[in-house]
Amino acid sequence: MKNIARLKGFRELLRIIIAISIGLTLGFIIILFVSHDPVETYKAFLFGPLSQMNRIGDWLEESLTLILLGLATCIVFNASQWYIGTEGQIISGALAAGVVVLYIPLDPLPRIILAFLAAMIAGFAWGIIPALLKAYLNVNELVTSLLLNTVALRLFELILKYFIMDENSRSVSSERIPTELRLPTFIPNLPFLKNIREVWIQQTSVSIMAYVVIAAAIITYFFLFKTELGYELRMVGSNIHFAEYGGINVKRTIFLSMTISGIFAGLAGVHLTLGIHNRLILAMSSGLGFEGINIAILAGNNPLAIPIAGLLYGYLRAGADVMERSSDVSRELVTIIQAVILLLVTAERLLPTIQERITDFREKNHHYEGKGRS
Repeated sequence: MKNIARLKGFRELLRIIIAISIGLTLGFIIILFVSHDPVETYKAFLFGPLSQMNRIGDWLEESLTLILLGLATCIVFNASQWYIGTEGQIISGALAAGVVVLYIPLDPLPRIILAFLAAMIAGFAWGIIPALLKAYLNVNELVTSLLLNTVALRLFELILKYFIMDENSRSVSSERIPTELRLPTFIPNLPFLKNIREVWIQQTSVSIMAYVVIAAAIITYFFLFKTELGYELRMVGSNIHFAEYGGINVKRTIFLSMTISGIFAGLAGVHLTLGIHNRLILAMSSGLGFEGINIAILAGNNPLAIPIAGLLYGYLRAGADVMERSSDVSRELVTIIQAVILLLVTAERLLPTIQERITDFREKNHHYEGKGRS
């Protein structure tokens, strides 16, 4: 059994590597036709995110948000629920965190902790309506979650514009969050790290959210594979009728899969508000909730693989930004590369089909050779 599992894992890894290679090759072919200097353009795309410390920081910052959204999506996908409401949950979490740090009169540390709790609760709460509709009325979760994403975005804009907006700002945004209320850097404040810490803070704003993301990935894995509720969730995803026959409370499991996922989306909202933008602004999520779907698919819904997928996906996005700023090619090129990679990764029958055809070809040759000898 272990050998079979290892072989399956190796084939899955090989499939992903092949998909990425094909996607990157296709990207280079397109650049050959649209760029005046395709080699330098592609070098900017492939190596730009590592060329400067601030670019490394941009890559890591975006990846942290993407990993949290991938974990949120991973939970509902393991239950085979096509819930895509993370966009609404992330903006709800961002709003809750912003309101707490801007208006709750507490010391910095308790206020930041309360912002985390408020965001997680907001993300959880925003998933309640589609979860109840799906679990108890069998309403399609794809439709309800997609519609509620729009509601969340418009509600966020309404509250921001009429209740939170800074009157002195030229854009629709809140006042800037004070430095002491932002997420601190992830590098500990130790004497022997003082110089590195100072340089890092000047160049990037990668925060303690890095530790939160690591903990979230581990917690998600143990939740899905080491707890009774996680087992029930996976059983519902594997065969809902068998799960119900086995005594699993299917309605409760479906409800919890959508709401618990909102906790991680809410954490992503905290990162946007206190770690990246440092204020509430319009379109602050920019469709990131849907990127979580891509990351979960790329990782095969494995919580431990999602950080790797998130870093890879974030690297492609960061490389696209560098390429657009330093060449004559738009960042939209990376959308094509991402689409090709995802299409090939989700084509689960690709390698098995090739293997079956090779086997059939060998069997036919063996059959004909046997006839020739006879």
